[in-house]
This record gives sequence, C-alpha cells and structure tokens, in this order.
Amino acid sequence: MSTQHETAAARPPDTVSSVVRQWQAVRPDVDTGPMEIIGRINRCAALLQQAEDAPLRYAGLTRAEFDLLGTLRRTGRELTPGDLARETFSSGAAVTKRLKQLQERGLVARRGDTRDRRVSHLSLTGEGRALVDEILPQQLSYEATVLAGLDGGRDAELSTLLGELLSQLEGRLGGPRA
Repeated sequence: MSTQHETAAARPPDTVSSVVRQWQAVRPDVDTGPMEIIGRINRCAALLQQAEDAPLRYAGLTRAEFDLLGTLRRTGRELTPGDLARETFSSGAAVTKRLKQLQERGLVARRGDTRDRRVSHLSLTGEGRALVDEILPQQLSYEATVLAGLDGGRDAELSTLLGELLSQLEGRLGGPRA
C-alpha cells in the first residue's frame, strides 16, 4: 500500500510539493497531509480563476457574469438578487453590479414585485437565454480540455472525492445543499 508521499514522488512536482518539503525541513514533527490537499485545492482554484475562459471572453462575459446567467437558465424561474447571491456564493453588492451590466446588455430583465417595491425579480431575456445556450457547450468543451491531463477515469474519481469533501464542508461550515 503506497502512502500519500510515495504517490506524490511518482508525479511531477508542483508548487505545494515545494512548500511541504520546506515545512518538513523546518518542522518535521508536523503532519503536512492536510496542507497537501487544501493547498492544492486552493492553488487549483486560483489558477482556474486566472485562466482565460476563451468562450466566455469571446462573448464578452466574465465567469461571474456567466454564473449569474447560468443560474437563471438552469433554475428556469425568476430569482431575486438575494437568491442569485446565495446560488453563486457572491456578495449582494457584487451581484448588483454584475446584474446592472447584464441588464444594460439586454441579457437580463428585472420586474418589480407587486407587493414589495424593494424586491425585484430577475429573468433571462430571449437574447440572454440564447447566449447561455450557445456558450454552455463551448465552455464545457473548454473545461474538458483543461481536465484532459487526468488519466482515464481519474476525473470521475476526483469529482467523487471533491463532492464528498464539499458535502462535508457544507454540512459543517454552511452553504447551499442540493
């Protein structure tokens, strides 16, 4: 049975490997196992956020804007700005700013609530729906290319493991649950 450290030796070094080696040199008494996982998740997330999402960029959208449009598309119903903030793990202020830009582009429609003037309901316009439907397959293809370096079947394994971690964290730390 191989250990995590033996498995790591079989793959090319990454930034976290270097950090772990440094910690092990100065603090050999500390278990760096959690850092090896959390550090890699954080580093992957940072790199993915920095990566240029070609299909989105071509459409003039940021990933955060596409997340709002995609949320409206996949739920198939009107949502409030608060709903969108919760669904996309964004701040209310960030959602408000993005929605303003998407409305100006004619991708999102806003309807006031008849009972409470402070509440607005948002939906995709026909143009917004068409854009999401056009970009989604292109974006998924792009993301598949990003993950193509994982050997056969390992992407499913990684997805399962990350799903287990996410479910556990959402249970302990809060957040949306399906």
